[in-house]
Amino acid sequence: MKILLVVAAALIDADNRVLIAQRPEGKALAGLWEFPGGKIDAGERPEDSLIRELHEELGITVKEACLAPLTFASYAYPDFHLLMPLYVCRRWDGFVMSRENQALKWVRPRELRDYPMPPADAPLIPALIDLIG
Repeated sequence: MKILLVVAAALIDADNRVLIAQRPEGKALAGLWEFPGGKIDAGERPEDSLIRELHEELGITVKEACLAPLTFASYAYPDFHLLMPLYVCRRWDGFVMSRENQALKWVRPRELRDYPMPPADAPLIPALIDLIG
């Protein structure tokens, strides 16, 4: 089975809310909410990939020192196995904005379960609740 390595961020604002993005129409799992991030390119480190993806998707600049690994997801989809480290980020430069037509929402960790997420993302929620309540 093919292993797909992706990386995600839990951006946490000053009010301890986490940013989630809704997958747009036309993409797999459209309409579901997820943590921002994306695929890791060949030869790319996870941190570099996440910095690139956050800039492309949200228009923000993140320094590697501001990324802290929190947990990871390992999930078997029918066609591939997804491995996804989740980093926490509390500091960035710029203003978060949707650059890929995805809806964005700041949510308290305990409210994350109220938003339908891909099966690989949902197991990440308890670690965020433990971290920030």
